[in-house]
Amino acid sequence: MADASPDSPGAAPLPLAGLKVIDVSTLFAGPYAAQLLADFGAEVIKVEHPTGDPVRRYGAMHEGVPLVWKVLNRNKKSVVLDLKQPDDQKNFLKLATGADALIENFRPGTLERWGLGPDVLAEHNPRLVVTRVTCFGQDGPYANRPGFGTLAEAMSGLAAMSGEPDGPPALPAFPLGDAFAGMQAACATLIALRARDRLGRGQVADVAITESLIGALGAQLTAYTASGTKPPRVGNRSNNNAPRNVYRCGDGAWVAVSAPAQSVAERVMRLVGRPELIEEPWFATGVGRAAHRDLIDDAVGEWISLRERSEVMAAFERAEAAVAPIYEVDDVLSDPHFASRDVAIDIPDPELGTVRMQNVPFRLSVTPGHVRWAGPRLGEHTDEVLAAAGDPASGLPQQGRTDHEPS
Repeated sequence: MADASPDSPGAAPLPLAGLKVIDVSTLFAGPYAAQLLADFGAEVIKVEHPTGDPVRRYGAMHEGVPLVWKVLNRNKKSVVLDLKQPDDQKNFLKLATGADALIENFRPGTLERWGLGPDVLAEHNPRLVVTRVTCFGQDGPYANRPGFGTLAEAMSGLAAMSGEPDGPPALPAFPLGDAFAGMQAACATLIALRARDRLGRGQVADVAITESLIGALGAQLTAYTASGTKPPRVGNRSNNNAPRNVYRCGDGAWVAVSAPAQSVAERVMRLVGRPELIEEPWFATGVGRAAHRDLIDDAVGEWISLRERSEVMAAFERAEAAVAPIYEVDDVLSDPHFASRDVAIDIPDPELGTVRMQNVPFRLSVTPGHVRWAGPRLGEHTDEVLAAAGDPASGLPQQGRTDHEPS
């Protein structure tokens, strides 16, 4: 069932209600962090340059409206400020004075150059948490390099271990590094706010996309230090277990099979008619099975290739062996399990009528998150937000004004 609206009678308040966050980041990692906080009730003020966030010109459009924007900046209020201009800098400081957290992803030193660095912000609001998201972090030899998630995916080791053995390194087909760093940044912000409640003062959270990915890649640094081994490219296979691959069915559809547990691997081998492999000494460990993945893959792949996907799925489910169909986006939208859990929801929108998007990514039993509106029009909330900050008149840029260069 869909989450109850936080405005409906008897609904529990959103868990981050009362928390005010300034989102002055652009593109993906920082805005995704702020979106997660907004989904759970934080008042997120999206500060945009008069020309608008670059995401407004990115990706698929419908009737001239950017769809990524609608999703990534849902539940936020759009305020237009040019942070290079003195009057708008004053308005920005007024916003920061009443905020709990600020998320930014400029190159290190940019806010400082504008006179809006963490030290200045702390003078106006000592309890403010400043979360800074960059590719390489706030210090070190690469700190001032321009950087995006793709560079982090390359330098973390992710690309080198991705792809087919005889092919080039592979980058993910979506901004994985930004998404992962965004989750880390949201977590860092909440941890710093918890510390503020104990210590009485804010701090700076330094989130590097490279380090977020390095930390997510398991024990590769440890394994290399201990034994000099590097993870080879194995395509859709695994260095740690087998079977683990994608397989083509007799009707041309694809399935994915994974058997990281010994008991599951045994069930798969019995299902495909190769129980004798279970008796091999090497079959008793995931690494042993991975070393013989060609043999295991041939057995599993041949059995699957002779059957339609519906038959494969039914047989694996009866055997309690892990299998999943390879879905495209239309399959996701039509799947009955995802539909029962409201993974995709329809949000009313003044520009598009209705926008379909993914729901809040995790569920809380008492205070669930809620998508209240899609990404707003440029500057839609400027007057409202700045009036609440105590300055409804002076220095207000008009919606859509484009007489300054992008920040």
